[in-house]
Amino acid sequence: MGEAVTDGQKWLRVPVGPEASQWSTRTGVARVLFVVHNVTSATRLLDVLPLFDADPRVQCLATCTGSSPYLHGVPELLADAGLPVLPWEQAVETPVDLAVSASYGGELHLIKGKLAVLSHGIGYNKRLPTPDTGHRTPDTGHRGRGRTPGPEPGPGPEQDAGRAPVFGLSPEWLLRDGAPVATTTVLSHPEQLSRLRDACPPAARTAVLAGDPCFDRLLAALPHRDSFRRALGVSAGQRLVVVNSTWGPRSLFGDADDVLPRLLESLTRELPVDSYRRCAVLHPNIWHGHGPGQVRAWLRRAEQAGLTVVPPLGPWRQVLAAADAVIGDHGSVTYYAAAIGTPVLLGAFPEADLDPASPVAELGRTAPRLRPYEPLLPQLDELLAHHRPDRYAQLTALASSSPGSSAALLRRTFYGLMGLAEPGTPAYLPRLLDPTFGDLPSDVPPAPPLLAPLRVLTRLRDHRPAAPPEIAVTRHTDSLGAASHPAPDPAPGLGPETTTPTGAVPTASPAPAHSPAHTAVHPGAHTAVHEDVPDATRLALADLVLHGSRPEPAAWAQEAMRHHRHCAMAACVTAPDTCLVRIPDGRLVTLTAAPGPDGHRDLCDPAVYASALYAWYERGKPVEKLLDGLVVVTGGTSHHLTVTITPPR
Repeated sequence: MGEAVTDGQKWLRVPVGPEASQWSTRTGVARVLFVVHNVTSATRLLDVLPLFDADPRVQCLATCTGSSPYLHGVPELLADAGLPVLPWEQAVETPVDLAVSASYGGELHLIKGKLAVLSHGIGYNKRLPTPDTGHRTPDTGHRGRGRTPGPEPGPGPEQDAGRAPVFGLSPEWLLRDGAPVATTTVLSHPEQLSRLRDACPPAARTAVLAGDPCFDRLLAALPHRDSFRRALGVSAGQRLVVVNSTWGPRSLFGDADDVLPRLLESLTRELPVDSYRRCAVLHPNIWHGHGPGQVRAWLRRAEQAGLTVVPPLGPWRQVLAAADAVIGDHGSVTYYAAAIGTPVLLGAFPEADLDPASPVAELGRTAPRLRPYEPLLPQLDELLAHHRPDRYAQLTALASSSPGSSAALLRRTFYGLMGLAEPGTPAYLPRLLDPTFGDLPSDVPPAPPLLAPLRVLTRLRDHRPAAPPEIAVTRHTDSLGAASHPAPDPAPGLGPETTTPTGAVPTASPAPAHSPAHTAVHPGAHTAVHEDVPDATRLALADLVLHGSRPEPAAWAQEAMRHHRHCAMAACVTAPDTCLVRIPDGRLVTLTAAPGPDGHRDLCDPAVYASALYAWYERGKPVEKLLDGLVVVTGGTSHHLTVTITPPR
């Protein structure tokens, strides 16, 4: 875009500015200004940006108020959006037909044009102290010219929060000199309008009920849940547990009670890695307040043990639609999870920070609480066993009074404010696509390699004549050193998927469908360690050395056996469903999983198959007896393998 430098700021010359009519290709268009405060509010604005698609009568622009301390990531986000970005000083000097904001931060009253304000979460719920800066915002970090700085706002002590006004519904934010700042206040449900009338009658006259575009996109995504799960690598029989946190010291990620470190340890040590996938969805203010590098450093050990950390612009809604359970707090994402019927466990919930009449406060009165000093796995089992799909029906009803209709209602509102006739085509919000793996900031990373040592318990099952052998495998991560101490073998009376690794509580997982006489025998245990384990001393514990991918897997396996002479086998994953294993006599064994009953590729980690082969070989069983096939049972699911043997060179 053309730029001019004035007072140290780059002002746009095209498509707005004094010379715009000379240099612009399309002139006389309506101007829509998207007012960004931080990444959080910007994501809500990106939800509604497509409502102006394919209309050559409209020129969309963007600006940033500079009023939030969470400005990190905003320039990159705006660059990705590809809109002309006006400096705030130019934006307030430029007449526009419509400005759209998802926060009351900054000096919005200076905008020259009609202003529509959306919520950037699930309505308005939080009580936040009002700063003494003249900026009616909970996240101001900059003061306007001529204003006296006040204390940094944000969640304060609980007794202060309890007396604080409700952000987005109180005169402190909504009025300027007694008049509403916004031309239109967009609400998603009449309950918000009722609270607005009580708190700020002048602003209530500007209210329009237009649904919730974020919730609508989530609802539209639910039929694609199975596709999302496959894209995220969640295999049949696995449960996807999502940990979610809003920002602030009393959030789940905060340090008021320091629940997070204990929860992360429980997630990595208690949950069998092949029965559970774990994802973390964190509020953008956490990422951009503390720095992405620091956040990832805090989560590094959990990532090495299998936690997938969804980036701040990543497909969190797809992850939510795919989840079996959510451990969260008083943030909007946890509420959205409950509203679509997902079991929710509250790890943090500061009631005093919320309007007691708000829907989120009702969630706190309804959802069960995490008991952080008790084992996690029994709590998850209890949560899932007692959950009813309609448990949060009341919360679903409060999320939007017009589910599925926000696109039409919002476009009607926006075009009405501009005085333009709507386009003839129906309004819609783009469908959420399958999560993709790649290098873009919005891409979700694939399931991370398990770099933490794995304590593996196996059982050979009695099998019917002429049927392939079956081996049950249960793996637990050992990120804190338990692998150096042998875990006791499962007790004879426990089920085939029951394990007792150090630090875990024995829990029986659902057994696969077999006849009652089909029993498990020959329990065993070994340690598997990825060659890229950050603490290289842990390789000395390995019975089985693993690698995720190598350009020459056979050569790597030979070298690994030579470098790690204490190990019995080396295994390299060569394809998403295939593992190549070098056994002690030098032969190479290729284990390939057949597609599942649904015809899709098997999503189990192929390194599991190497552990099954290790269990077979360790018991003195001939590898040749596997040439007719092998069944590996993990996470309550059977995986049917073909086995090929290559003689040593």
